[in-house]
Amino acid sequence: MYRKLLIALGVLLTASTGALAWGAGFAGPGRGVTGNDTGGIFPYSPGVEGVYEQIAEDHCARWGRLAKVTSIHRKYGDYVSFVCYDRPGRIH
Repeated sequence: MYRKLLIALGVLLTASTGALAWGAGFAGPGRGVTGNDTGGIFPYSPGVEGVYEQIAEDHCARWGRLAKVTSIHRKYGDYVSFVCYDRPGRIH
């Protein structure tokens, strides 16, 4: 009985560790841009002060869309957020 319990616990830990390692890239905001074709966020630091619009434009250009920066929290560790849109004036 004790052996079966240890084996079951080992299988459970192995499966959960593998799932966490595999899905770690999808767990939420991390380094760089996190987003999709509708927009995203990236961490603010003083180093992105002059280029945050270009970072957003480069991300949205993957889908042939334009970018609009919607929020800049000029505090280290906060985020710059943006949306991607098809035509000026139409954000979806």
